[in-house]
Amino acid sequence: MKLTRREFIRGFLAVGGSVLLTSAPLRLLAQDGRSGRSTAWVPAYEKLEQAGQLAERIERAYALFENCRCCPRQCGVDRLAGERGFCRAPARVMVYSAHPHFGEEIPLVGTGGSGTIFFSNCNLRCVFCQNWPISLEGRGSAMEDAELAEMMLKLQQIGCANINLVTPTHVMPNILKATRIALKRGLHLPLVYNTSGYERVEIVRLLDGIVDIYLPDFKYTDPEKAAMYSSGAADYPQMAKQGIAEMHRQVGGLQVSGDGVARRGLIIRHLVMPNRVAGTREFVRWVADSLGRSTYVNIMAQYHVDYHAYNYPEIARGITVEEFLEAIEWAQEYGLTNLDEKSLSLWKYYRK
Repeated sequence: MKLTRREFIRGFLAVGGSVLLTSAPLRLLAQDGRSGRSTAWVPAYEKLEQAGQLAERIERAYALFENCRCCPRQCGVDRLAGERGFCRAPARVMVYSAHPHFGEEIPLVGTGGSGTIFFSNCNLRCVFCQNWPISLEGRGSAMEDAELAEMMLKLQQIGCANINLVTPTHVMPNILKATRIALKRGLHLPLVYNTSGYERVEIVRLLDGIVDIYLPDFKYTDPEKAAMYSSGAADYPQMAKQGIAEMHRQVGGLQVSGDGVARRGLIIRHLVMPNRVAGTREFVRWVADSLGRSTYVNIMAQYHVDYHAYNYPEIARGITVEEFLEAIEWAQEYGLTNLDEKSLSLWKYYRK
């Protein structure tokens, strides 16, 4: 596989935006990657295509752009005519970077990494966003859906375990069209819908039979905190609960292959925040009561002060060891049995 310089720079930027100066690692991955098709497993979107329904879903999705209501903001702008709503996204998909990511949850990584595609812009716009140049400033390159499909195929070719769609909500129609294009050219990896959790349940239902793995955040359980720190999104807890419940209905608990790589199911991320802002105790209780104690949950400790968080005293510091320990212990108190392995290891380390 020979890449042009433009393709390489666009597709394989290092995290943080600095450009890799040599394509040698990419060539090695392309030689060593395993992209053969499995006879025992078929991605959801391929089954939907075989049933003759994928094209109709794409048509319905693109119709949303005419009076945009892809997310709970429901701005109503005509993105096909060049108007932009709250997320500031155009109708053409914008991508910041695409590369194998080895820092995701272990079942998503495999041996070749998770094939992450970072989309520009965001419908939530949190004041503490750690990816703010991408999600809030909209840095990235506009491309056609066929180019996005090519990016997916290259991630498969270099051996990635899945296609990990980071912040997909506002570009969901583009993703669906690109997936169908890539499928016709041999795409055969699970789609990971890596979302902030701020979703309309009606849109999640549109994705039924397309997405293999849902990876939503659940950021807050308190509407007032959500409104304060995520640009007025007081309905975030309600939207997240409804959307995640529908995701669970579609794909169920996490399923992995014989080598431990995720193929289907739900993983929920929850970021512990200072001063119990995230409502962790209420979150783990909701998971246990509504989804089941075996739900895969990643309670994350990496909050740090970023973007405008320093303007808000309640979240203008990192979390303490004690705050992280109590979060894991609440999860155990409510009987969650499938906590992320890396988070549990960190908890055990700090308990010593």
